[in-house]
Order: sequence, then C-alpha cells, then structure tokens
Amino acid sequence: MRAIEYDTFGGPEVLRLNDRPVPEPGEGQVRVAVKVAAVNGVDWKIRRGDMGDQSMPQRPGLELSGVVDAVGPGATVAIGDEVFGWSAPSTTRVRGWEGGFPGGAYADYSLADVVARKPPALSWTEAAILPVAGETALRGVRRLGIRTGDVVLVQGGSGVVGSVAVQLAVARGATVIATASADNAEYVSSLGATAVRYGEGLVDRVRQLTPRIDAALDAAGYGGLENLIVLCAGTDRVLSLADPGAVELGIPFDPGAPQEHTADVLSELASMAVEGTLRVRHARSFPLSEAAVAQELSATGHVGGKITLNVC
Repeated sequence: MRAIEYDTFGGPEVLRLNDRPVPEPGEGQVRVAVKVAAVNGVDWKIRRGDMGDQSMPQRPGLELSGVVDAVGPGATVAIGDEVFGWSAPSTTRVRGWEGGFPGGAYADYSLADVVARKPPALSWTEAAILPVAGETALRGVRRLGIRTGDVVLVQGGSGVVGSVAVQLAVARGATVIATASADNAEYVSSLGATAVRYGEGLVDRVRQLTPRIDAALDAAGYGGLENLIVLCAGTDRVLSLADPGAVELGIPFDPGAPQEHTADVLSELASMAVEGTLRVRHARSFPLSEAAVAQELSATGHVGGKITLNVC
C-alpha cells in the first residue's frame, strides 16, 4: 500500500510516498481503507521537531474516513461499514499528551481503534474533518459549562476549532462574541456570533458590545490571554485549548487526553452535522501524493478551513 512517511525531522521535503505492507488490526482495532485523511497542524509540527524527539519513521495523519475492511478481536464495527474517526495510537509522544498520539491516516490503509459509523448524509470529506476540531471544541465548551444566558467570548472564532466552539455555544443558548480579522467577520457572523476585531484595544471593543463576559475560550493560541482575564474579572471561567503558556497566568490549558476520544463523541458530532447545527469549514483537497504541498499550505496559518487528502 502507499503511505506518506518521513525518517528525519525537517521541512515538507522530508515526506516520502513509500510502499508498505498492509497493517493487521489488533485487539479492538479495525483496518480502514481510507477515503479521506485530514491535515492538522500537529502533523507538520511533529515533522519539524517542534513536539520533541520521536522514534522514526513517522507516518502522519490523525483523522480519517473510509470503509472497514478488516477487524480485530473486540471491534465494535463490521467489515464493510463506512466509518470516520481517529487513527490508532502510534509511538509518537507529544508534550502535554499522555499515551500514544494518533497517527497513520496518510495511507491507503490505516488502523483505527476509535471510529463511528458515518451517516449517509455526510460526505467522506465532511466526516474526516469532524473528529479533531469537533472533540476539541466540545471539550472546551463542556469544561467551561456554557449554558443558556451566558455571554461568551471565543478567541480565534474564525479558526477551525474556534468556529466549532462558536456554533456549540450558540446551540446551548449563549450569546457569543468572537474575535476575527476583518476578512473573517462575515463568516463569524454567519455562525451566530458577533465578530470583534482581535488585537490591541480588544477589551474596549468588547465592552462597547456588552457590559459583561461570563466565560472566555481561547482557541487561537496567539497570546492576548490577559485580555480574557480582564473581561471575565478573573480566571474562574477562562480556558485555553491552544496556548500552554496559559498556566503561567493561572488559566487552565487543556490539550485533551486519549480517553476523551470516544465513539459517542463522534456520533454526537455527526448528528449535529447532519442536523445542520454544526459545520466545519473545508478549505482545499489534495491527492495523497501531494501531502507535502498540503502540509506546507497548512503551516502558513492562512488557509481558512481544513485541508484534506483524497486517498482513494
């Protein structure tokens, strides 16, 4: 089978399209004939060496959609099922993450141990881009206890995770204000939030819109956390999903944990997507052979949505 791999840290040029044996599923695992694999920032951060030393070779790819073509003992889905979810944990170790980090979806076949059946109404691409952004945003909204009547600030509201968080907070009956650039203000507004320009003067701009902010979620990871403390009058309901430096300010940083990757979460996200209450913006697709181009584009930070690889 074809698989994108690298055996040394570096730029996108280290990625190679190799011919590898088809893997066999273990206990609780399934083998997925991959239709679409999503590109995430952590893919190229690990490849560059930003996440610390790793065993080699590495095969990137956290989330996928495809068809089950083999099952291991204890698997909860059957051969022929259309599924989406996370690839199986690999030997990759990421700071702040306990246990093996998913990896391996950039291939014709990938092992997975957390998948859910894909609703027929969801395309392969729509399903493949749900797990990471959806679970991350859902975790943040739940941890902050967002509820009806809350006034919530989402920092990074036009980003992939931030835009999902906006939609989840709106669906819970919250009033949402979200930071965005001028170019993305209309998009944020279409999600049900009031857009406000990020950067210097943010506190004053937010206070012109509302006298209070009950909770604030950082989905951007680009600083400015002091503003969230001021607007919330403390750190009790402030959370960062993207900035490890938040802990130095007394703000919890939540990078997630493997046990939070569950089939129930996937099914919940899929149901919202089918109902039309949740959407993840898709930017562009590339063939598997152009994974290096896809990662290079992702690393610019100016994509405006998820990038995917069409595998088969």
